[in-house]
Amino acid sequence: MIKLIDKQKMIIRYFNEGLSRRQIEKELHIGRKTISRYLKEYEEKRNILIETKTAGSDSSALIADICQKPKYDSSGRKKIKLTEAVISRIKFFLKENEDKKALNRSKQMKKKIDIYEAIADEGHDIGYTTICCAIADIKRREKEAYIRQDYMPGQVCEFDWGEVKLTIAGKNKVFQMPVFTTAKGNYRSADLYHNQKTESFLDSHANFFEEAGGVYGQMVYDNTRVLVAKFVGLNEKEPTEELLKLSIYYGFAFRFCNNYKAHEKGHAERSVEYIRRKVFSKKDNFDSYDEARYYLKQELKILNLKPQTLLNGKNATEMLEMEREYLALKPPRYDSARILDARVSKYSCVTVNSCCYSVPDSLVGEFVLTKVYPDRINCFYKGQKVAEHKRAYGNHEWCLNINHYLKTLKLKPGALPGSTAFSQLEPRLKNIYDRYFVGSEKSFIELLELSGKIGLEKIEEAIAELEKINPGSVSMDKIIVICSRKNTDLNDFKDRSNCQIEETSREMLSLYGQMLRQDFHNLSEVKA
Repeated sequence: MIKLIDKQKMIIRYFNEGLSRRQIEKELHIGRKTISRYLKEYEEKRNILIETKTAGSDSSALIADICQKPKYDSSGRKKIKLTEAVISRIKFFLKENEDKKALNRSKQMKKKIDIYEAIADEGHDIGYTTICCAIADIKRREKEAYIRQDYMPGQVCEFDWGEVKLTIAGKNKVFQMPVFTTAKGNYRSADLYHNQKTESFLDSHANFFEEAGGVYGQMVYDNTRVLVAKFVGLNEKEPTEELLKLSIYYGFAFRFCNNYKAHEKGHAERSVEYIRRKVFSKKDNFDSYDEARYYLKQELKILNLKPQTLLNGKNATEMLEMEREYLALKPPRYDSARILDARVSKYSCVTVNSCCYSVPDSLVGEFVLTKVYPDRINCFYKGQKVAEHKRAYGNHEWCLNINHYLKTLKLKPGALPGSTAFSQLEPRLKNIYDRYFVGSEKSFIELLELSGKIGLEKIEEAIAELEKINPGSVSMDKIIVICSRKNTDLNDFKDRSNCQIEETSREMLSLYGQMLRQDFHNLSEVKA
């Protein structure tokens, strides 16, 4: 094909200088038919341009056409093997892939090679490259245009989840990172949770509204299970009860993205990748979960202070300060618990996500109201809190408080040393048992009961006082007597202790009386 420089600078220039076609042929070694064709096109377009200019019409397209490089006219060519039947089958398989994607079967979609093989098996004689070009052409026609949005201050905030892989205390763990991004100022807020359950979703929102100092008018979400209860038709979604409660409490509207349209919340989509890369590419090994959360918060402060070109040099923190006056008033912090009605098992435990948490043994068989927070479990019975535990995230873990089993242990004291609750006993209490109460389980159970009433510190003080008097004289009765001097709330223990002391004293006085009477009798016999 003749290059643009040959056409413009050589053929047309020589012709304008007065050279004949034969002379141009000799100079450029180009056939006269080709030269004649290009000169004919040039003259025709030039004449049209002159006429257009005289008529006062726009001639920019003609000028560009004259100066462009030559090209062959392929408009009359017909596709021999890429027939309408083949194109129809390609579109069928592409539609089949879209249906599978909508049913969460993306791993069963056909690739280009699979589409080619399916069409070839149907008897069509066509090449793999032709199929690939046809698929690309069909998808190119289907590409959609995006519409840029302008946001008012305090109007929209976007939410999304992201996955972060970290090493905590030498163990590899996967955390879920909720990310909030304000649409106007591009302010980013994130945290780390163990899962994407309802309590994590609610807690992240309560924390963000506290951080922002107000409530945005609209929150934008994708279609996760925590948010969408069910789909109604193709585009309608029914929100979950927890999302409705949260939105009513804080007074914000919400909007769901269309299926597989992540760009509809492009701020948050980009923020997940941005935070994960900027924050955890520098450090992903931590001693504890709390250290990882603190590190994330500190790095986000630095990122939000960076000037942004789209904000005319302002940073996200400055934009948030500006937006605060437009935010809705923030009510008191939302109770972010997931609420369950759990039946107490024969082991006096309620089960949350396969982990067991103890409650008082008097509640076996009863239903208790269980509030599940991201970091703790609270149990209530008839409006009274009966148990609180730190949340466990392992599989089939047991979180037991030995004080919940005192009623049963009084009846079965021999079960104490081998119990799971005893293995989870506080080290200070276990040390007291090992030093003073091995073999005296009943007395140690009474000490546990006393510890729950007055606190372990006072018991340790009493033991220290007894150790000063006589290191080998530590007993439950003496601990009760010393503690009762300093605490007026030990009537039951004090009465019990006084009764025992009184009974012991009477026995001792009786022995002394017998000894004195015997001595007096012996003395009388000697005098006689």
